[in-house]
Amino acid sequence: MSHQVLARKWRPRGFDQLVGQDHVVRALANALTQGRLHHAYLFTGTRGVGKTTLARILAKCLNCEGSPAPTAQPCGLCPACTQIDAGRFVDLIELDAASYTGVDNMREILENAQYAPTAGRYKVYIIDEVHMLSRNAFNAMLKTLEEPPGHVIFILATTDPQKVPVTVLSRCLQFNLKQMAPAHVAGHLQLVLAAEGVGFEPGAVHLLARAAAGSMRDALSLTDQAIAYGQGNLREEDVRDMLGAIDQAHLLPLLKALAVGDGPSLMRAGDELAARGFSFDAALQDLAGLLHQIALAQTVPEAVAEDAPERELLFELARQLDAESVQVLYQIATLGRRDLEWAPDESAGFSMTLLRMLAFMPGEPAHGPPLEGVERHRDPPTAYAQSPARTAAGAAAARPRAANDSLGGFDGNWRRLAEGLPGLARQLAMQCELLHHDTENLRLALPIEQKALLAGFGDKLKAALEERLGPAVRVEIEVVERAGAGSPATQRAQEAARCQQAAALALDEDAFVQTLVRECAASIDNIRPRTGTDQ
Repeated sequence: MSHQVLARKWRPRGFDQLVGQDHVVRALANALTQGRLHHAYLFTGTRGVGKTTLARILAKCLNCEGSPAPTAQPCGLCPACTQIDAGRFVDLIELDAASYTGVDNMREILENAQYAPTAGRYKVYIIDEVHMLSRNAFNAMLKTLEEPPGHVIFILATTDPQKVPVTVLSRCLQFNLKQMAPAHVAGHLQLVLAAEGVGFEPGAVHLLARAAAGSMRDALSLTDQAIAYGQGNLREEDVRDMLGAIDQAHLLPLLKALAVGDGPSLMRAGDELAARGFSFDAALQDLAGLLHQIALAQTVPEAVAEDAPERELLFELARQLDAESVQVLYQIATLGRRDLEWAPDESAGFSMTLLRMLAFMPGEPAHGPPLEGVERHRDPPTAYAQSPARTAAGAAAARPRAANDSLGGFDGNWRRLAEGLPGLARQLAMQCELLHHDTENLRLALPIEQKALLAGFGDKLKAALEERLGPAVRVEIEVVERAGAGSPATQRAQEAARCQQAAALALDEDAFVQTLVRECAASIDNIRPRTGTDQ
């Protein structure tokens, strides 16, 4: 007997074998049991989630000869069931809309629909990728969809419901089939492999489940390929090689370097990935997945699987990286993957993504001394990347010494301190004006029109200031009717206005520009000088 591929051999034959679509199965089973049938169904979802399979199961439910009426549990043994499984049932007509796009094709189909079924109770039409039909073909369907013969059931399937006219959608019961979670896919693959007598490593199965991207059909096809690649067995190393997947052990050094702001180590880790021949796209994809796991470890630790690779290191990084940085790094990884095609080359795009991650980490990246003549405006590394369990003495040792040692070396330059704070804390700090500071206290003023920021980000600002100035500092934020001009945001706006005025004056005094205005009827619009805030 010739080999039958797993995707066909393990195609579900009944509702009880369908994985991951319980919401659809429940609705259809109840409708069949109660005799509440509709004349047209629309199944939507990405490829490989079971649209056509579900349509064939529904056709068996409608025509099973082992039951006197439509049933949610077809016998699978009667001629109707076996012929539908084999694709030979005369009253089941399957069409690929990509091949029958024209109105003439549709009219021929609809004319045949008027005749009674030959062998079953219902004549069932399955139209796959229905969005490929032409507008005229859709128009030809409308009358039949609205008032079909009692013996006809239409089942439409599509991966792109947005392209189906609303006039057709309104005449169908629509069911959206979900992409299957990797855990569901992995569980089903393990059952299939056990039944097939194929040895496997759990890590290999999880890799295949993730690579399938929610498609059970793709998962089974990849499993067939992996069995052949591994000579009858599924080993994690073989599957990783076949898929070109990257071991998390190779990605962790990147995050470790980012956690401490170590630029040279970050670049070396990136070069090692390149030297191993890994795909830069796959590297950023897996890095984003790893950051997702770290975010879970920070917020919902019980959601991290017990058998997750490098689980201990995962939780160690979750302690070293703050939650905001993890979110920023995840965003940079996903956007960097998208931008690879626009980079000078993929290597440069990958390297630039890593540098962007380093630039957005709190504190000063440890990449050597400042360039001569370039002033740095960010504070040196703090204990931000250290474990929350660090001691106050350790935090103080990590901060630079200044004139006021008991307040973390704060010298009264509020703008510099505010600009060096992370994310949401910086947004609030930039709107505050420093009123007073001493050895233990920091008193700030916030304009009343910015009061909403205090409710949302006040705790984050206080926590960030404790990180920078020490846990003994007491931060007080007063909401005032009118603040002075001392907030960093106000200072930036004033600097921008001065630069704008200077630029306008320079253009007014420029002889060449004035010649263009006078002789060519030119006009000057949208003067925008480059300032330090543009960098």
